[in-house]
Amino acid sequence: MLVLCLGVGGVAVAQEPVDLDMVSRIRQEAFHRSQVMATLSHLTESIGPRLANSPQMAEANAWTRGKFNEWGLANVHDDAFDDFGRGWEFSTASVEMLGDRAQQLHALPKAWTPGTNGPVEGELVQVEIKKLADLEKYRGKLGGKVLLVGEARDYKRGTEPDSHRHDATSLEGLQQFTVPKTAAADRAERIKKYSERQELAKAVNSFFVEEGALAAISISGWDNGIIRVAGGGSRKAGEPVGIPELAMIAEHFNPLVRALKAEQTVRLRVNVDARFTDETNQPGYNTIAEIPGRGRKAGEIVMLGAHMDSWHTGTGAADNAAGVAVMMEAMRILKAVGARPERTIRVALWSGEEQGLIGSQDYVARNFAAYPEPTDPAQKALPASLREPTGALQKKRDYDRFSAYFNMDNGSGRFRGIYAQENLAAVPIFEAWLKPFHDVGATNVATRNTGSTDHIAFDAVGLPGFQFIQDRLDYFSNVHHSHLDTWDHIQPEDLKQAAAIVASFAWHAATRDEPLPRKPLLEND
Repeated sequence: MLVLCLGVGGVAVAQEPVDLDMVSRIRQEAFHRSQVMATLSHLTESIGPRLANSPQMAEANAWTRGKFNEWGLANVHDDAFDDFGRGWEFSTASVEMLGDRAQQLHALPKAWTPGTNGPVEGELVQVEIKKLADLEKYRGKLGGKVLLVGEARDYKRGTEPDSHRHDATSLEGLQQFTVPKTAAADRAERIKKYSERQELAKAVNSFFVEEGALAAISISGWDNGIIRVAGGGSRKAGEPVGIPELAMIAEHFNPLVRALKAEQTVRLRVNVDARFTDETNQPGYNTIAEIPGRGRKAGEIVMLGAHMDSWHTGTGAADNAAGVAVMMEAMRILKAVGARPERTIRVALWSGEEQGLIGSQDYVARNFAAYPEPTDPAQKALPASLREPTGALQKKRDYDRFSAYFNMDNGSGRFRGIYAQENLAAVPIFEAWLKPFHDVGATNVATRNTGSTDHIAFDAVGLPGFQFIQDRLDYFSNVHHSHLDTWDHIQPEDLKQAAAIVASFAWHAATRDEPLPRKPLLEND
């Protein structure tokens, strides 16, 4: 055990202990006997995409349970969260332009939308629906038609490389903290926009079915032949799912718009083989496993995790088989080096993250803490992040036994440090833990927050939850939620580095004298 000391104003200040012997063993196992790519390959190329509650997600739950048992982890189980909705899957999809200039058009279906039950053919019409009143413009005009939803988009040439790694300048920029805007005003605007979107989506789904439209096609969110697509319809039994919906590459969508504006007649043949796999709403499942602690601190908990669910058109490699493989590898490494932590180290592979952190939020609420459920139906219909405060935080038994949660969910890029999530007391601790990894590029602790993934479920109730700083590579230019999210965009050496750091952080959190410090809980914010 190495204890670093720093002289400040003539006073020796004890720094965070770092177990360099254990770090060396972790590095040897992670860098020279890695299994991280074998894990990622099975998740992506044997199982494939893992849409929440799909058959592939159930297969991933079962396979990861098997690996945890094989590695000798304890308390391996699937953790259910209620009433997620129905499973869905698709096999094939095609869109063809018919007539003198026949052409195969590139499009893929949105999740939780119905299939066509065989090929359907119809004339293409363009619709633009931005508010409820717009529906009346199309009443009686859409029967037997294929709908082109929205406008063309001008092509914007890229000004930066597709793939990006942090350099000294960008890492320095992460040290700047932005003072947040007033939360109440921001929440009110987000609630308004969310409610309007939900109301319009349900009305449009029902309207298209009533009118007898055959299918709807919208433009992909990205250019350069990338199909970026998420969900449509509804995963909930009893809610309108609308008609078959697809997202089409911009380079094929835009010419269709131009043809219609030139008053040309365009006919399309659409064939989508998609189906719901359940008739009723089903629970979702996280997969959980542990390395039990020992001694008087065994009841205290350190967690690490990543979301295992993905979208359906790629294989969910960067988002987020990479994170799952790293967290699984960290647990394997700790078992392989004979780690016997004082606190229990628990890994969670979440589901429902892509639909709003559902699996992790439910787990935190059941096991650690939650704010009272609202009684107002309008508030209950909102995501947890948008609800008005409902009272004091209700803490569960394990709230005070919890030490820290570490998350990975920004692709396969190398760790460059960690976001402290405004927990200033954690900064010097993380700086000490990162020092043995400076030689592999992990050097930075940023005080700022980062959001949009499962550590937020912990942070929201005052528990220390953290996400690592990563090189973004081409995560936000090519692969995020797109059909290009595949094995080929993964960086194996970066995953090895990440797994070593996660294993080391988990070990140190599980063996330090005190739990990780907590920042003040801002209730009724």
